[in-house]
Amino acid sequence: MNEVDLIIFQWLNSWAGVRELWDTLIIFRAEWLGYWIGGALGLFLIFGKEKKKELRMVFEALAASLISRFVFTEIIRYFYSRPRPFEALSNIYQLLEYSPGGSFPSGHAAFFFALTATVFFYRKIWGIIFFLAALSIGLARVSAGIHWPSDILAGAVIGILTSIIVNLVSKKFKPER
Repeated sequence: MNEVDLIIFQWLNSWAGVRELWDTLIIFRAEWLGYWIGGALGLFLIFGKEKKKELRMVFEALAASLISRFVFTEIIRYFYSRPRPFEALSNIYQLLEYSPGGSFPSGHAAFFFALTATVFFYRKIWGIIFFLAALSIGLARVSAGIHWPSDILAGAVIGILTSIIVNLVSKKFKPER
């Protein structure tokens, strides 16, 4: 961990344990907002006007998310096991119980940034809203004491790059009309 990582972590973590309502919001964003993002993605299938385009977007989003989280993130974790903040520091406020190790890169960030980048390719405005939600999840996980800021940044980069790759591959196999 570098000094910038530590300073940003300590500032974000200082928001935890201040007020019960704020802790509840951090926990909601860190643990539950992702389900809302998934539900919102599903709504495109129900209410989208261009069914084939919506189905393609959802398929790509899920493929990119799963590949970034369960392939790329796990390969990196296999070779590099970084302790979580609550393992490395004694003076933090930990809002969520979490198993040790596997902090870098953030699997949540990889998953949700891959999903949101894919949405952005198809629906710009919704993509921006999804990006803000993914960023909120990442910041909340730092505030909750379970990730370093660089874990989130690395996960976001992995997720976005995976989404770009999946989108390019998908375009290669898109049937011509």
